[in-house]
Amino acid sequence: MNDIDRKIIALLRDNARLPISELAKKTGVSRVTLQKRIRLLESSGEIAGYTVRLKPQQDDRIRAWMSIAVEGNKAAAIIQDLRGEPAIATLHTTNGRWDILVEIHCDTLGKFDSLLGRIRRIPGVANSETSILLSTRKV
Repeated sequence: MNDIDRKIIALLRDNARLPISELAKKTGVSRVTLQKRIRLLESSGEIAGYTVRLKPQQDDRIRAWMSIAVEGNKAAAIIQDLRGEPAIATLHTTNGRWDILVEIHCDTLGKFDSLLGRIRRIPGVANSETSILLSTRKV
């Protein structure tokens, strides 16, 4: 992968429907070269596919990441409890200081506060740390 490939990927991440002619112009290579580079990126697996971005649901929703440290081997039971919470969007197991990473989406601060309290009371949750997402940048 070279600088042109990285620029192609960055442009496609921003708009995967960008016409080949515009991609070629923005990368400074011919259309033929650009099409070959894209085919190589696809065949090598660097580009695994193209997708549709949906309109964000509600900009005023509270979104947060909660890191959870687990006592002993209680992760499976905690994850099972967490799966029952509708405000939890994703669950990830991790290594290091935190064992579980939880993505939370809530409509109000009151619901958010209640959810944090319920999570902290789950047997086996040793410690947690929560960060509210203020903004998201596209890569």
